[in-house]
Amino acid sequence: MADKLEPYRGKRDPRRTREPFPADGPLPRGDDDTFVIQEHHARSLHWDLRLEREGVLASWAIPKGLPPDPATNHLAVHTEDHPMEYATFEGEIPAGEYGGGTMTIWDRGTYETEKWSDREVMIVLRGERASGKYVLFRTHGRNWMIHRMSPPVESWEPMPSSLAPMSPVTRSRAPKDAGEYAWEFAWGGTRALAYIQGGRLTLRSARGADVTAEYRWLRPLAEAFGSRAAVLDGEVVRLGGTLVYVAYDALYDDGASLLDAPFETRREALEDMAVTGPRWQTAPSYPGELKAVRQAARAQSLPGVVGKHPGSPYKPGEESPAWVFVAA
Repeated sequence: MADKLEPYRGKRDPRRTREPFPADGPLPRGDDDTFVIQEHHARSLHWDLRLEREGVLASWAIPKGLPPDPATNHLAVHTEDHPMEYATFEGEIPAGEYGGGTMTIWDRGTYETEKWSDREVMIVLRGERASGKYVLFRTHGRNWMIHRMSPPVESWEPMPSSLAPMSPVTRSRAPKDAGEYAWEFAWGGTRALAYIQGGRLTLRSARGADVTAEYRWLRPLAEAFGSRAAVLDGEVVRLGGTLVYVAYDALYDDGASLLDAPFETRREALEDMAVTGPRWQTAPSYPGELKAVRQAARAQSLPGVVGKHPGSPYKPGEESPAWVFVAA
């Protein structure tokens, strides 16, 4: 009888990787009901879906993760069977080895099989983060697609494909109630909205053009988000001679639109996202601190400051009096 794990062993050196490496012999027999999804920060971020089947873990690499609703199918690349011990594996696969990078468990649980053939696998997942009915179907060679058959994840909203940014009104003087606004620097950079999903980035200009290719250096920002989907509003700014993306608003967060939420709620969501990296950062915001922020803007030769009312929703494409630009 053919060794189901021969391809797995052939791609790995047990002297160099901590991945499980079972000896030859009879395969364990369980109830064919265990699944695990691992987040794999390899050469490109993806998620590995593994289903217990006849003593091994049948495996698919899913670049964008599980689809959250039936409207969108995601690519799933069939890979070699993995040993059952892999269901609990987390760790660092050394650089230069097959699949080199960090592996963490994103979710695990049990599943039920409704259909299993060489071309179609229909399952019901029962995990903490992944649940519902899915079907994997083969399209060509190792390439499969995964489709969610259950209704969309509860309260899930689709990510907008393109939004026009909101802009402030210009005032010669600060509003009389300036103390009620949160004050930020007006950076004078290039406005750009970052759409992040499945560890992939699409960057759009203020006019909606896809400018991702012009800012390839920003792509690791999306990988830092893992499976979290988000839309950020911000600017590409030159700081200390280096281009940096400065995020100052969150418009979408993991299946929830934030457009109607007040600015203070969106700001909390942005800070929770921890947008901090070598070439991206969260813009500072100072509630009620107009004078100090304006002085700092002058000292840094910035064009001015922007005050944002804490209760203001985000109005795409509008010039809103809830945001006020005042020259430095």
